[in-house]
Amino acid sequence: MELTENALKVLQARYLLKDEKGNIIETPEEMFKRVAKTIASAEKIYGGNPEELEVKFFEIMTDLRFLPNSPTLMNAGKDLGQLAACFVLPVKDSMNSIFDSLKNAALILQSGGGTGFSFSNLRPRADIVRSTGGIASGPVSFMRIYNTATEVIKQGGARRGANMGILRVDHPDILEFIKIKRSEGELTNFNISVAVTDEFMDALKNDEEYNLINPRSGQTIGRLKAKAVFDEMVASAWETGDPGIVFIDRINKANPTPHIGTMESTNPCGEQPLLPYEACVLGSINLSKYVKQSTVNSHQSITKTSNRWPVTSDKIDWDFLSKDIKTAVRFLDNAIDVNKYPVPEIETMHKGNRKIGLGVMGWADMLILLGIPYNHKNAFRLAKELMRFISNAARHASSELAEQRGVFPNFKGSIYDSHAMPRVRNATTTTIAPTGTLSLIADCSSGIEPLFALAFKRLILETELHEINKYFFEIARRKGFYTEELKNKVIKRGNLRGIKEVSSEIKRLFKTALEIPPEDHIEMQACFQEYTDNAVSKTINMSYRAKKEDVEKAFLLAYEKGCKGITVFRSGTPRIGTLLRFADTD
Repeated sequence: MELTENALKVLQARYLLKDEKGNIIETPEEMFKRVAKTIASAEKIYGGNPEELEVKFFEIMTDLRFLPNSPTLMNAGKDLGQLAACFVLPVKDSMNSIFDSLKNAALILQSGGGTGFSFSNLRPRADIVRSTGGIASGPVSFMRIYNTATEVIKQGGARRGANMGILRVDHPDILEFIKIKRSEGELTNFNISVAVTDEFMDALKNDEEYNLINPRSGQTIGRLKAKAVFDEMVASAWETGDPGIVFIDRINKANPTPHIGTMESTNPCGEQPLLPYEACVLGSINLSKYVKQSTVNSHQSITKTSNRWPVTSDKIDWDFLSKDIKTAVRFLDNAIDVNKYPVPEIETMHKGNRKIGLGVMGWADMLILLGIPYNHKNAFRLAKELMRFISNAARHASSELAEQRGVFPNFKGSIYDSHAMPRVRNATTTTIAPTGTLSLIADCSSGIEPLFALAFKRLILETELHEINKYFFEIARRKGFYTEELKNKVIKRGNLRGIKEVSSEIKRLFKTALEIPPEDHIEMQACFQEYTDNAVSKTINMSYRAKKEDVEKAFLLAYEKGCKGITVFRSGTPRIGTLLRFADTD
C-alpha cells in the first residue's frame, strides 16, 4: 500500500487495533484485511463465496478507490461490531422517551456513530405539565442535557461526539433555538438546523405571518412574521455558522418509504435524512482514481482545449468506475447483515429499509486532473453527468442484488412498488458525505468540496498534520516554474492570489474554497443533489467580510435550486460545533 505520512498518523491514532496498554497491534493492511473478511462473511447468508468477495473488498480498499465510513474501519471484526455512521433517534414528549433516546445515543456515540434528533415534538417552554402541575422547560433545555452527556462520553477518544439537533420552524420556541449558539460555549457537541417548511417559504416570499403550533395539542398558539424569523436565522448563521436549514417538506417528498414513517431529522452533517430509529452505512468512491493516466500525465487545462461539451467523456474510465460501484454497493449491503446494532429498534428499521449511501470524494482532484476549474460551467455539467452515472450504476447493482437476495422487506408500499420502478435491494443507494478523515487516508480532496487551501494545518486528536497540495507542486515542476521561494510563498498564504510567478490559467485551476463565490458552491451542491437519493454534505464558504445579505441570498438560492438543506460558514467565526459538519462524521 502507498499511504502518506499523514494517513499513517491518522490510522495509528484512530483506526488500527490496540492492546489494553494502547500499543498498536495491526498494520494498515491487516486493518483492511479485518474489514474485508468481516464484510465478506455476509456472503454465507446468501450462498455466495466469501473468499472471492474478501479479495475484491480488500483490493478496492487497499488501492484507496473506495473506503467505508469510519465506524466500519474501526469496528469491523471487533466485539463492538457497530458499522453504521448515521442514526436518527426519536424524541417524544415524555421523560421516558427523552431519556431512553439519550441512553441510546450514548451507545451510538460510544461506537463511533453520529446521532440526529428532532426536538420538535417537545412542548414549548412555559407550557403546562399536567401530570405534575409544573411548567415545561422547553426543547433547548433538554438539548443542553444531551450536549453534556456527549461531552462526557467522548466516544472513547476515537472520535468526537457529534449530534444534529433540529427544530421545526413552526415550533413556539423557534427563536430561542435559532439564537442559542450566539452564546459562547452553548451546544458545542451539536450542529443545529431549522426544519423549514414550504408553507414558511411561501409566507416569506409573500411577506406574511405564519402559524406557531404547540406540538402537545396541535393547536395554533401564535403567529410570527416569516421575514423576522428568517432574519434571525441569517444573523445567527452569519455570526456562528449555525443554524443550517433543512427543507423538510422537500426531504419528505423524496422519502422512499412514506408508509413506514415521516422524516424529522438528519445525521450530524445533514447529508442523511432518516426515519426515527433508522441507520445508514456510508461509503465513498475516490474519483481521482478514475481519470485515465494519459490525461493525468498531460495536465492540459480547459482553457487550452475546446469549451464544447463533452470535453472529458473519453478521459474518465467509466467501465472501471462502474465495476467498482457494483463492488461498493455489495460491500455496503453486506455491512447491514454483519452489523452489530446498539439498539434492537434500529436493527429492525435498518434491515427493513436497508438504506446505504454510496458517495464520492476526490471531486476537486478529478477536476484538476481533467484541467477544469471548480466553478467552470463544464465542472457543473460534469457533476451532473458523473452523479447520474453513479446513481444509475448503484441502483442497477441494487437491482441485481434484489434478484439474488430479495427486495428490502418494506418494499411493498414504497415508491418502488410500481411496475415503472426497479425492484431494488436498498431503499436508498446514494449519499454525498463530507469524508473528512477518509479523504485524508485516501490522500484526496474531501467529498465534493473545492480545495480548502493549497497548504494548511489540521489538528486530529492532538496530532498536528501539515497538508500540501501534491498536484500544484507536481504541475509547477512539470511546467518549470517551481522554486523553493514559490513553495514557501504558497505554504505561507495557502492560495495563489498575488503570486506573479503563477499564470492566471493555473490560478483558475487551483482556486480555493474562499475564492469561489457562494452561488457557485450552491450550484455544485445542486448539481450533485439532482442525482442523489439522500442529501449532499456541502459547506458554503464565505469570507469574513461577507455580509448578512450574502447569507440571506445563499439560503434563498439553495431553496430555489432544489437543495435539501444548506450550511454556510463564514471564515473567522470561531464556533467549534459548526466544524463538525465537514470534519469528522464520515
